[in-house]
Amino acid sequence: MKRWLSKAEESLGNHSDRLNAINIFPVADGDTGTNLYITVRAAARAAAEVETQDLGELLKTAGQAAMEDARGNSGTLFAVFLSAVAEPLHGAARLSGPLLATALNRAQIRSWSALSDPVPGTMLSVLEASAIGAATVDNVQHGDDSNHALAMTLQAAVESALEAVVQTESQLGVLTKAKVVDAGGVGFLLIMDALRAASLGEELLDELLDGLHGYDVQAPHIHNGIDTDGVEVMCTINLSPLDAATLRLHLDELGDSVIMSAVTEVEEGYRWRVHVHVPDAAPALKLIEDAGQPTNVSVTQLASAGAVIAQETSG
Repeated sequence: MKRWLSKAEESLGNHSDRLNAINIFPVADGDTGTNLYITVRAAARAAAEVETQDLGELLKTAGQAAMEDARGNSGTLFAVFLSAVAEPLHGAARLSGPLLATALNRAQIRSWSALSDPVPGTMLSVLEASAIGAATVDNVQHGDDSNHALAMTLQAAVESALEAVVQTESQLGVLTKAKVVDAGGVGFLLIMDALRAASLGEELLDELLDGLHGYDVQAPHIHNGIDTDGVEVMCTINLSPLDAATLRLHLDELGDSVIMSAVTEVEEGYRWRVHVHVPDAAPALKLIEDAGQPTNVSVTQLASAGAVIAQETSG
């Protein structure tokens, strides 16, 4: 698992520029590759410091670190994915095909539910396809926990993810028009291939992305003429489940791309990672501050990828 996250960090670092170039949904701010890389890097560094044989414990720690440092839609969804994958693996010292299939299914359900308005043709669809592919392997359905069954499960998960990435272009109008596949979906495909390579002691498949529309060339021109006004607001906050649901409802009324996911349990309820795109930060920040005491607050201008216009990292 440590090798997986390290390989994923390396792969995303190598591919971040091209992922940024094809990033046009939900906003064409050209930062999906950067966001995924930074988030996975946080997970990899946290995992490297954990001494345990418990896969669930290791990935829970990595998932919490990813959630705290999550960037953008894609990074936040990866953090949700990683935290959910950890749950069925608690107490396990070895990954198997059936365990992986269970973990991927848990993760795809959790990821779809984290978004207020989930959209097919995105990283979510690729995650779901990967889980379905893993679950359909005959050996997994018969509870085979051999290394051969694990290899088959990993291969099926990666192949299904690749097919889903190809399909994203026809699922979203903006991608069809730009003749590109979804950047977050490609990023997740790279993460799954890193899991395959790390688990089986193999190398990353450099040819995996050959032929994906828009990905074989740098194409930053696809961002031209696309309106990306507004800001991305992110923070961490301790709330009860009821207060979190209320905050989510109010943020839905203000903007879109709302993601709220529990990081860890605290005395007040849960520590939540909050993400939203809004026209103006002030109303969203007021809602958040009325709900509790946010920390790790960041406000990023969507029109200029990665331009943080206000940030507070206390707490």
